[in-house]
Amino acid sequence: MPNMNNYESTKESFKLEKPALYNFGFDVIDKRADTADKLAFIEIDGAGENIKHHQFSDLRDISNQFANGLLELGAQKGELAFVMIPRIPEWYAIMIGCCKLGVVTMPGTNLLTSKDIEYRINRSKATMAIVTSENAGKVEAIKNNCPTLEKLIVIGEERDGWKTFKQLTNSFDKSLDKSQLEPSKASDLMMIYFTSGTTGMPKMVARDNAYAHAHTITGEYWMDLQENDIHWTLSDTGWAKAAWGMLYAPWQMGSAMVLFNGTGFDAELHLNLIEKLGVTTFCAPPTVYRVFAQMDLSKYNLSSIRHAIGAGEPLNPEVIKVWKDATGADIYDGYGQTETINIVANYPCLPVKPGSMGKPVPGVNVQIVDEDGHVLAANSTGSIAIEITEPLQPGMFAGYWEDDDATAKCFKNGWYHTGDNGMMDDDGYFWFVGRSDDIISSSGYRISPFEVESSLLEHPAVLESAAIGKPDEARGEIVKAYIILAEGYTGNPELTKEIQTFMKEITAPYKYPREIEYVESLPKTISGKIRRIELRQNC
Repeated sequence: MPNMNNYESTKESFKLEKPALYNFGFDVIDKRADTADKLAFIEIDGAGENIKHHQFSDLRDISNQFANGLLELGAQKGELAFVMIPRIPEWYAIMIGCCKLGVVTMPGTNLLTSKDIEYRINRSKATMAIVTSENAGKVEAIKNNCPTLEKLIVIGEERDGWKTFKQLTNSFDKSLDKSQLEPSKASDLMMIYFTSGTTGMPKMVARDNAYAHAHTITGEYWMDLQENDIHWTLSDTGWAKAAWGMLYAPWQMGSAMVLFNGTGFDAELHLNLIEKLGVTTFCAPPTVYRVFAQMDLSKYNLSSIRHAIGAGEPLNPEVIKVWKDATGADIYDGYGQTETINIVANYPCLPVKPGSMGKPVPGVNVQIVDEDGHVLAANSTGSIAIEITEPLQPGMFAGYWEDDDATAKCFKNGWYHTGDNGMMDDDGYFWFVGRSDDIISSSGYRISPFEVESSLLEHPAVLESAAIGKPDEARGEIVKAYIILAEGYTGNPELTKEIQTFMKEITAPYKYPREIEYVESLPKTISGKIRRIELRQNC
């Protein structure tokens, strides 16, 4: 049975009540382990061969052990921990164990460099870093520059100055004495994500315990998850998409998940694993579906798929048709941000209009508004916005952490402006028009042009630069850089390759410019700001 039979009546009647006390670790994971223990996730290695099944009781026990280990280290509620862990079971133990104690996790993608890590730790005043042995060196390289950093935890072999994950779990009790912990309020801080901005370094998006609860809406409606589902979301653990599809929403619904411990993307392997693991619900970025559409999908048994979803950008009708012909399932687009839960989506109970974002989710008031906060008529372009209420709408953040200026720019006239422009048609379907800022969206990554430009300036050949997103059929957009060269340098393919290699080394590799154009000048406003819109129009 679908989770929503009638959109209009559900939207009219649905309201998600926010509990006063709430902790995802205790109220979801432990409760499921204690009442009807079942499969929580399937771990599979990068070769697609070694499979291990984990129950909710396994999650309860290992997260309790880790929480007890943290208490032994002196960890306290409200302490901030930088977390940089790939798709391995320890990520779950750490995220849930920290949640139980009220230790605030700050997930980061495994592509971050030492420079990225240093910024995040110092900006947040984090006291703890939890990483794998492959990334411990990155932390050690900048530790002396981070005065608040006290506790170092590594997943892997022992190393000087670090506690290992095994040391903090193996000898500790599988039961956690809740009486020694302060009760968790739904309004208590649970995690922080860093999100790209257009004119500065990444902003901190603080999420409280109620955020995990609000993903009930994501899981029930857009993802259409049910107790017997095997769900697979393709995402890096450092992105908010992992919170949506690899942590909160599926387990709110009691679904099991796939944890694929592999790097890179092997399309053939992924398609074979769908059959091997019996995946019933599948979520991938549009880039992946486009790759699949170029393959002969009749070679694969994808009949287990009953529901497929995508997010990030609209898919063209041909890709959707190829997928449906192979699986029998439509691809249901959804929309949301690091700052929200899923807020607009397509649902099984409604016809899909190819290219549309769908309709607002039950429980959240999303509208198209102008700068003054007036709701616009159908077929008018404006800001995709969420009404600011007291209490806030489910899953909405309360503002950027310790950044009143950034918050004021998007919280105005009674609405949170997402930074995306759209329109609503006569049938109530939302359509994405474009970013109202300059964020680059490439292969599911959101990239700040400011960060690209700042890194480019560290190369001696770069006097000035501007970065934009250039449309690309495979990736949605690629990063393109316009560079004014310093005296003594000449633009040529060798220099381009040198700059690209340099960028891959000093910043996360997905940010490097795949295309570089050398110019004599850059278009600017009177106040000196780069007019990236003009560059986009001419690229």
